[in-house]
Amino acid sequence: MIKDFLIFNFTGEVNKIGLRVSNNFYIHDYNKKTDNDQLVLSVLNMIKKYKANIDANFSVLVNSGPGSFSSLRTSIAVAKGIKISNKIKLFGYKNSDLGQFNLNNIEFLIKKKLIQKNLIKPIYLS
Repeated sequence: MIKDFLIFNFTGEVNKIGLRVSNNFYIHDYNKKTDNDQLVLSVLNMIKKYKANIDANFSVLVNSGPGSFSSLRTSIAVAKGIKISNKIKLFGYKNSDLGQFNLNNIEFLIKKKLIQKNLIKPIYLS
């Protein structure tokens, strides 16, 4: 069961980062106009601020689309970087399976196994 996690919901329209730590859930709205290079700093600041322990029991969930090319590629690249550097679990999900970005919907996504382990195949909008 996935307990603590970081979730990226980047489609290019409304981008959000969620962090669940010790039964608390925090959401950071990521402004589309913000440079994508700042995503790593935003994630690191969020992890530090909420004292998340990134270890083998931690997971990252990332939206695999559909969405804009740059938003999806950036969020997937950051998620894969976290996976490689910390040996955590990485999961992908489809934007249509999540609905509204809140903890209840994310837990439903996990419980119903609508996530795919290590299988990130982006679906870009044309």
